Amino acid sequence: MQTGIAGNLEKVRQGIGRAAALAGRTPAEIELVAVTKTVSVARIEEAVEAGITVVGENRVQELVEKYNSIGSRVRWHLIGHLQTNKVKYVVDKVSLIHSLDRLSLAEEISRQATKVGTVVNCLVQVNVAEEESKFGLPVSNIEPFVREVSTIPGLRVQGLMTIGPFTDDPEEVRPVFRELRRIFEQMKQARIAGVEMRYLSMGMSGDYQVAIEEGANIVRVGSAIFGMRR
Repeated sequence: MQTGIAGNLEKVRQGIGRAAALAGRTPAEIELVAVTKTVSVARIEEAVEAGITVVGENRVQELVEKYNSIGSRVRWHLIGHLQTNKVKYVVDKVSLIHSLDRLSLAEEISRQATKVGTVVNCLVQVNVAEEESKFGLPVSNIEPFVREVSTIPGLRVQGLMTIGPFTDDPEEVRPVFRELRRIFEQMKQARIAGVEMRYLSMGMSGDYQVAIEEGANIVRVGSAIFGMRR
């Protein structure tokens, strides 16, 4: 039996497999993002050795420092709140930004992406539960916002993301994930030019299996792989 990060990763993959089976899906449909906030480069390297191919960082400074050590051996996702003055540091490094939540951020991504001749894939962050402590757009604003940013060069909306309420019982979060899946399907039907509803990012260490059952195809898992943060 594997131990440490490799063992934890195997347990997470088994959990993904069980949840996918319950939903009549295959594990290959679900992308696992290893969340590496406060995790050392050495431990990330261990996860890469165990098969991790996508790393998610919450903070720009940490992402840049780790990118300088690990580089393009993994794909990098920026999953945390992104300040406009930090955009220039990541547009040439990330394959996906999960936290597009305001027009000013879209405009800055566009400016910086255009400068370096790239297009940045983004997910629109939705605050489904309308928690004051969390970023993200309210449900009622999603379609107007996506229509507005769809015309901005240098970025491409690829789906939606949410952070579920923190609770010990993942079943309590199920209605939130179900609602985001409903919005995701509604946005697909809208067929907005330049927008591809490809990714539904929801679920973390405590609730990723419920998220998969409700349609997530990206899950963001940190402590279940690396242990609780100190």
